[in-house]
Amino acid sequence: MSEVELQSLITTAIDAAKRAYIPYSHYPVGAALRTTDGRVYTGCNIENASYPATICAERTALVKAVSEGERSFDCIVVATRNAGSPCGICRQVMYEFAPEMRLLMVDFEGNVRWDGVLQDLLPLGFGPGSL
Repeated sequence: MSEVELQSLITTAIDAAKRAYIPYSHYPVGAALRTTDGRVYTGCNIENASYPATICAERTALVKAVSEGERSFDCIVVATRNAGSPCGICRQVMYEFAPEMRLLMVDFEGNVRWDGVLQDLLPLGFGPGSL
């Protein structure tokens, strides 16, 4: 991925956070998920008064992509005000499809605080090959 494409993905994730529905935590999260053929799917966190019904930005993007037939991903950018890390549920759901996917955590100024591989965030992860 070129530097221009990466910067575009970062900007897209930051923009997605602006659409978050966050009346409880007031913590917006945006995600931009890229398929191996270059398509991009966005997501934001959507909270609910019944807290377990809340969905994170990463899973929103992934569910949108999978529901459109996508199954192969090479990069996701997650944007929060402090470059927060994906939760455990998001790590597990993403691992199902792309344990070797590049993952960047950025703040809303576009500063990259972490750039690595998903499986480094979920060592010894349980995936389809584990069954």
